[in-house]
Amino acid sequence: MRFASATLVASIFLGLGVFGVCPAALAQTIWGASSVALKSGESLELGPIYWVSHCKSILKSPPEVEILDGPPGLQAAIKESMVLPRQQRCGSKVPGGLLVLSAKDIEDPSYTNLTLRITYKTRDGDRKFSHVLNLSLIP
Repeated sequence: MRFASATLVASIFLGLGVFGVCPAALAQTIWGASSVALKSGESLELGPIYWVSHCKSILKSPPEVEILDGPPGLQAAIKESMVLPRQQRCGSKVPGGLLVLSAKDIEDPSYTNLTLRITYKTRDGDRKFSHVLNLSLIP
């Protein structure tokens, strides 16, 4: 009888300890999404944006980006440039751009999700894809 009650008490304390150790910010984290941190007034290049078929660009115009969900004071833009499509193992650069995030005046630190939609205008029609990032803003 003593063994059963000691096991029960140990299980309760262990269970409470696990919940007490977990940070509260994990509730907002999307597992598998990239994490980005920006300071006030800072800009960050996230990566190349392009659309190719057989290592040739099929874009009619530069890609566009819009913020669907995110904090105020944040801007997303695509800086037009020639990029190297590494995922497709291409040897030459193609027209595309670099995705750039910019933070204006940040007053309070925050941790949130950022949802971006990138629109590719191709010869086959418009293609729209969304990307979610874990974003940390620091004043």
